[in-house]
Amino acid sequence: MKRIIKSILGAACASVLAVSCMDLTPEAQLSDAQVWAKASNYTLFANQFYGWTKDFSQKDNYQSPLSDGPHSDYRSDLVCDYHAANIYSNGTNTIPATSSDYNNLYKRIYYTNLLIKNAATFKDQNAIANPLGEAHFFRAYFHFELVQLFGDVIMVTSPLDTDSEQLYGKRNDRLEVIGLCINDLKKAADLLPETPAEPGRVCKYTAYALLSRVALYEGSWQKFHKNNTAEAKKLFQEASSAANQVMESKQYELFYSEKLGGANSYRYMFVLENSDCNPAKLTKADNHEYILTTRHDEVLKTINFNITKTAFNNVYNVTKKMADMYRCQDGLPISISPLFKGYGTATSEFENRDNRMNGTLLKHGQPCWNNEGIYSRHSWNDDDLANSMTANVRNNTGYANYKWATEREVPTNSESYDYPVIRYAEVLLNYAEAVYEANDAISDDDLNKSLNLVRFRANPTMALLTNGLVNANAGMSMREEIRAERTVELFLEGFRTDDLKRWKTAEVEMPGDLLGIKWKGTWFETNWTNQEKPINEDGNIIMFSGRQWAQKNYLLPLPSDQRQLNPQLGQNPGWGE
Repeated sequence: MKRIIKSILGAACASVLAVSCMDLTPEAQLSDAQVWAKASNYTLFANQFYGWTKDFSQKDNYQSPLSDGPHSDYRSDLVCDYHAANIYSNGTNTIPATSSDYNNLYKRIYYTNLLIKNAATFKDQNAIANPLGEAHFFRAYFHFELVQLFGDVIMVTSPLDTDSEQLYGKRNDRLEVIGLCINDLKKAADLLPETPAEPGRVCKYTAYALLSRVALYEGSWQKFHKNNTAEAKKLFQEASSAANQVMESKQYELFYSEKLGGANSYRYMFVLENSDCNPAKLTKADNHEYILTTRHDEVLKTINFNITKTAFNNVYNVTKKMADMYRCQDGLPISISPLFKGYGTATSEFENRDNRMNGTLLKHGQPCWNNEGIYSRHSWNDDDLANSMTANVRNNTGYANYKWATEREVPTNSESYDYPVIRYAEVLLNYAEAVYEANDAISDDDLNKSLNLVRFRANPTMALLTNGLVNANAGMSMREEIRAERTVELFLEGFRTDDLKRWKTAEVEMPGDLLGIKWKGTWFETNWTNQEKPINEDGNIIMFSGRQWAQKNYLLPLPSDQRQLNPQLGQNPGWGE
């Protein structure tokens, strides 16, 4: 930790769009007294916090769910590389010498504490209420990240000197740290305005939305890892109450447009820009689902990451497990639904399925576009068919991704859609899960005001999830249906790995083979003759086998350098001393 604090130098203050404005660290041109004498400087100082949220590109090795970071689906059972198994998904990661994940989170906590400390002596508290609320919000955000990755961690509530005894003490219990997160988010909710002070900033309900995520996560951990049912129930109630605050605010709604054909709303939401980017000519201003975003702009801040080329077709190798998770239109899993058409043809498994499957995965032979001039859309009608390419899924897993890929012509790396750090659909799903887990039951009314709204957005004719549906079909469980809905809706947004960990199901889900399409005895066997991967006894492509998962893999190991600096840190279970 000593090395962490010594390295906190020269961070530039940035606007919400990460455009450099001025340096407000104590080491900068201004003295401490000058920095903290004006209310406007508190706002400028808080701007830098917004540059530290999750984004498309991998920042500081842990942020991007679309690269190989701790929250990435690459580390789960839903996507894989083609050439090599991911060491985290494979359960073969080792203790690192150092960890930028660990270091950078503590650096960022230092800055939130710096603002909070100086705010305590500022005369006009009302004038700095917003940046102070932001500091409490982001202090919770970063502490929660630490808990997700490492479990018990040192809780820091002041900008500590390098010789502070706290830096050389034992770690705080994770429940204590989560308690700080919850208190910080409630404090933030009290300080922040009902609506954002300006576009892109957090408000009262952003704090409640994050609180629903934090409390749900830890409630699950206490229930399934610790068997601490009493504490778990309190946390689930915190989560459902916080989610309900967001729901009752009426500030957010699921993105939906009949002009997009209704069901296509889900797909186009993720590529909204302030350019001509969809058939309905909708822009970011039409999206009231995103609660907190990492913002991008065509001029000031493009994504600067090869997002379309990375996301389009066969770069994210989607597994059969993910494809099988989409329910049929009768609301039933494919294992029991009479509507499921099997795997015989190249597209038969797409029939009668959740429309999000068709919005996320490419069907073999369908017209599609990317950001290249000759294969991009311009007129947004059938005239674009002349510029389309034909999807060919005969490579890698046989499942081709379409989520996050634009269809408009735009230079590579210059797409400008926002990254949804928190969106309303997650809050609705948090509510449903928290209510269920608190009581091991949920009413149809609670399902209808939460989870079923998410399902209905893309599936206006699909059977809703009800107790009657679950009870009438042997083999179904409400818990598994709630979890499946969450997995489908939040695919490639950085949730699956964390969900498997908090549910304590990684030990069951992760050791299985990563599979591709059913090849043997299907259309693919005849029409995909250069397929090189092995085939299992059920006829499915085996991408990777021999995967493992030990109890130690539920938490990352603490890096060696930090344990050398502070031997009292210890090490996470199973990683040795």
